[in-house]
Amino acid sequence: MFFVLSKTLGYLLLPTNFLIAIGFVGAILMVTRFASLGRKLVIAAVLLLVICGLSPLGKALLYPLEQRFPPWDAARGAPDGIIVLGASIEADLSAAHGTPVVRSAPDRIIAAAALARRYPNARVVFSGGSANLISNDAREADFAGAIFESLGVDKSRLIMERQSRNTQENAEFSKALVAPKDGERWVLVTSAFHMPRSVGLFRKAGFAVEPHPVDWRVGGSDDLMTLSNVTVEGLARTDLAIREWMGLIAYRATGKIDQLLPGPVAAK
Repeated sequence: MFFVLSKTLGYLLLPTNFLIAIGFVGAILMVTRFASLGRKLVIAAVLLLVICGLSPLGKALLYPLEQRFPPWDAARGAPDGIIVLGASIEADLSAAHGTPVVRSAPDRIIAAAALARRYPNARVVFSGGSANLISNDAREADFAGAIFESLGVDKSRLIMERQSRNTQENAEFSKALVAPKDGERWVLVTSAFHMPRSVGLFRKAGFAVEPHPVDWRVGGSDDLMTLSNVTVEGLARTDLAIREWMGLIAYRATGKIDQLLPGPVAAK
């Protein structure tokens, strides 16, 4: 049920979808006896879309997520394993064209491959199935191996987890697959904005990981004062940020994570 709600209600509440729906309802009301309300809804939807698309709102919402964890510190030496979360590969398009298609967050795979080459004894886990509500046979993990091999990572080191549908299952299924031992060090590679929720879920699953954030969408604090030049990009950032914050709130409310905004563990 949680998965179904996240893929239905969650998408409906994204700013772009929600405001377009409000504007559509307003347009319909404008030809009824509720025309005054309809005009107000259309004006409100347009103004809010402009704010979401051109203002720094999306950046302001993403910034605290991306700044929650510092860059990974290599000073501790070689890790035992590397886990990279999916959401980079378009499985359906990959299946349709018979070749891996990467459309978003390529940094996840690139950074993980770079780590794998740097630490040749570390195991590499790619965790990504299908996030579609109505799933088919196409899974991200089915195409990830070819990308890693093309980036110089030997097939014998790769472990593909293809059943997960969301981040909670990424954590649970990855742990079950690799059975981490006490004292082992596993590096978690995912987008910086997604790292707080990911770390919270891995901790809840009892899988200690070292965050390696990548794929930043916001620069420094000065970036928070700049307007977006392209409306579509601003809307995408706002949708991304709202979706992540909704995920954190939902996971915290249901007890799937122990903190609203998981952060670094204090050094002992």
